[in-house]
Amino acid sequence: MLTIGITGQTGFVGSHLYHTLGLYPGQYRRIPFQDDYFQDESRLRAYVKQCDVIVHLAAMNRHPDPEVLYQTNLRLVRQLIEAMEKEQVTPHVLFSSSTQEERDNQYGRSKREGRVLFESWALRSGGSFTGLVVPNVYGPFSRPNYNTFIATFAHKLTHGQTPQILGDSPVRLIYVGNLCRHILEKIDTVRHSPVPVIERDPVPYDFEENVSQILSRFQSYTRQYYDHGIIPPLTSPDEVNLFNTYRSYIDPGHYPVPLTPHSDSRGTFVETIKLGVGGQVSFSTTVPGVTRGNHYHTRKIERFTVIKGRALIQLRKIGSQEIQNHYLDGSRPSYVDMPVWYTHNITNIGNEELYTQFWINEWYDAADPDTYYEAVEPEK
Repeated sequence: MLTIGITGQTGFVGSHLYHTLGLYPGQYRRIPFQDDYFQDESRLRAYVKQCDVIVHLAAMNRHPDPEVLYQTNLRLVRQLIEAMEKEQVTPHVLFSSSTQEERDNQYGRSKREGRVLFESWALRSGGSFTGLVVPNVYGPFSRPNYNTFIATFAHKLTHGQTPQILGDSPVRLIYVGNLCRHILEKIDTVRHSPVPVIERDPVPYDFEENVSQILSRFQSYTRQYYDHGIIPPLTSPDEVNLFNTYRSYIDPGHYPVPLTPHSDSRGTFVETIKLGVGGQVSFSTTVPGVTRGNHYHTRKIERFTVIKGRALIQLRKIGSQEIQNHYLDGSRPSYVDMPVWYTHNITNIGNEELYTQFWINEWYDAADPDTYYEAVEPEK
């Protein structure tokens, strides 16, 4: 089993990569990292000694003083190299550089020079090194006003604010899940190489769009989905990834969303979903006291609508212990949409059978199975 450590484990890309590795418990073992290891040489040395692979993601992305950013990023690289040399270990190091390498700014310089320092270490130590030159990364849970304009746009639009375009230009983008997959493929390739590998790896981007095009797309999501619950047309995996990213910034208090029953002498009619895409519609009955679910999805878009009985829907973001509780009653039809990377379940908390309708849409990829079940149920 390959032991893998991730500096910057709690950051945007680091947390996604850490949880992605957790989907393959028989193949990879994660070595936990804490940011304060860089303040304690003995702990940093003990950390590098455990790792077959180190993915160095820890970095400062923004600072009012560009020189502080530059010096900080190079210091982290030097500390990691020094720890490996003192322990005389040569893990495969993957360094997250950036397409800004070629720009004349302190962040780009720190990435370019950091990559060169790692290359020199690999040459003199006989280790393997991959310098990942990464395009703009987006995805769920990225920090607004810090990591990417996509996070800023989505957060503002789902919180009643108006995004501003500071510069409209084409941007090459990669979804964080695809970046994680690329990193794992690179690790496995280098792992089976008969000789040490030293490489600069330009990570391929998923697609290219202008900033204004992304904003226009998110504004349409707001009008259709946030305001009216309509699933917008999604014609490609990239659009699904953008939509799931947008959804990740919706506050839990947005749910459950009430539906409007239309009643007459015959009974009641309730429209549960309007679609710009296809999908599978199904329903379940659940006896009192029974819980369904306790799993999460990395790609699926899913809606639960309670049409009869009383239910508790629980959500928990992977890596968190916080439980979100949503109570639904079929006498007041409403729905909850399941965010990606959230464990979810539904429990019949009433005294009669619970009727629940499910709608699911996903882009199927046989090489990347979507649903993964947790070994431990979320706390009640």
